[in-house]
Amino acid sequence: MGRVARLATGVNVLLVAALAYVWGRNYARLRSKRTLGLLLFSLFLLAENGLTLYYYLLDSDLSLWYSTQVPTVVWQATMLLHVLQTVGLLFLAWITWD
Repeated sequence: MGRVARLATGVNVLLVAALAYVWGRNYARLRSKRTLGLLLFSLFLLAENGLTLYYYLLDSDLSLWYSTQVPTVVWQATMLLHVLQTVGLLFLAWITWD
């Protein structure tokens, strides 16, 4: 479960970074409030997923805690949220590039 949550978070970071690039490029060209909103949304979501990935993999205290002491039910809920976010971001990426 922890592996799936970590993998989904890593995929989320890549997807949000790609979306931020597209929406940033669009904002630079169009200067609309909608593209600015999408860009800011992507930057906040990138920060959230990046920080989560850092905690899962690199932070010396929290990565150990996540690996050894987090109850199974918490990992299941966390994994579900990360996977649902990945599905949502895949759909958002699909409609963005369509």
